[in-house]
Amino acid sequence: MAPSSAPRSDADIVERVRALRPLIREHALRAEQQRRVTDEVAAALTDAGTHRMNVPRRYGGYQSRLRTQVDAVAEIAAGCGSTAFKTVIQVGCSYIAALFPDEAQDEIFTSPDVRVGGTLIPDATAVVTDDGYVVSGTSAFATGCHDADWHLLTARVESGDGPPEVLWAAVPMADLEILDDWYVSGLAGSGSNSVVARDVVVPAHRVLPVGPLLGGEFPSKANADDPFYRMPVLLLFCAWTAPNALGLARAALAEFTERIHRRGITYTFHERQHEAAVTHLQAAEAAMKISCAELLTDEFVALIESRAESGEPYTVQERARIRAQSGCVTRLCKEAVDLIGSASGASSLRQEVPVQRAVRDLHALSLHSFVNPATNLELYGRVLCGLDAGTPFL
Repeated sequence: MAPSSAPRSDADIVERVRALRPLIREHALRAEQQRRVTDEVAAALTDAGTHRMNVPRRYGGYQSRLRTQVDAVAEIAAGCGSTAFKTVIQVGCSYIAALFPDEAQDEIFTSPDVRVGGTLIPDATAVVTDDGYVVSGTSAFATGCHDADWHLLTARVESGDGPPEVLWAAVPMADLEILDDWYVSGLAGSGSNSVVARDVVVPAHRVLPVGPLLGGEFPSKANADDPFYRMPVLLLFCAWTAPNALGLARAALAEFTERIHRRGITYTFHERQHEAAVTHLQAAEAAMKISCAELLTDEFVALIESRAESGEPYTVQERARIRAQSGCVTRLCKEAVDLIGSASGASSLRQEVPVQRAVRDLHALSLHSFVNPATNLELYGRVLCGLDAGTPFL
């Protein structure tokens, strides 16, 4: 890919992203209509340095602290939820790529601005060969695949003696076919099409087994002792995804409190919505839900950063609680935006009004396994009740 003008430091990356919010917001409807983030926005975010946040410093990356990444994602989401979700997946997959064998990293990180996508459900199959694997199959939800340079394809290696081994295979996007099948009601601009691998040859050094990774083991020697890359991958994806909900909710509340001064409430005596007592209750309740979501986010981000600095192991209850908290953040933000949407009147149904898009995007986001409220709360509840978590994905 062409080099960007991204600064060498992430010292003000949140401010750089915040400055792009008007551009991101302006392109949000077009992104939804063309079902992928526009080239102009993708290039602007690359120039701001977003793709460098999890790239190892030896390749020119930032290794940005988690708090910085969370704040940057929230700023992007305030302009467009789909653009934020694409950012989460590509930034997160760059983190995973940094856990691959060092030889693979040398191939992937030829630029600190490389765009790495990935799929997280093992729908493809991998067959062992003398030198690696041959991967075939269709994988859905390949977010950001249209402009990615590499793709981390999740595949399973079938075994007659037990459950299949699951692994990530690093594949150049040029080796994959993109299906035109992304027609959805929420996060429609994220470009999460399916990708197809047809007998793609993957050398052994471009494979990362998922099982050992969940236990904290990965083959990179260069990053093995770096506390930045010892953070639990699944918890990081929860932490990266939750601020997508926060940004959407904050922007919806800001728009709502601005619109209520310009419109009345039809078939009532209220010529201005902001004068009605019901509006006061709606605005306050939405704001309190968002504030609670912010506090929960602050808590789990602080815990993950603290564990990264100290090297102290997590308890199972802490891991389960982080998942539950990320789910609660998403639920609270969805409830706030649903309330705002229902209070915004029929005029808010127009495509150019961002509130209706935020309602749909938050519904879609809350269905994602990283932050699904019901699933994550059940998991935490099992642990609180003295049962096994029932999943290795902690």
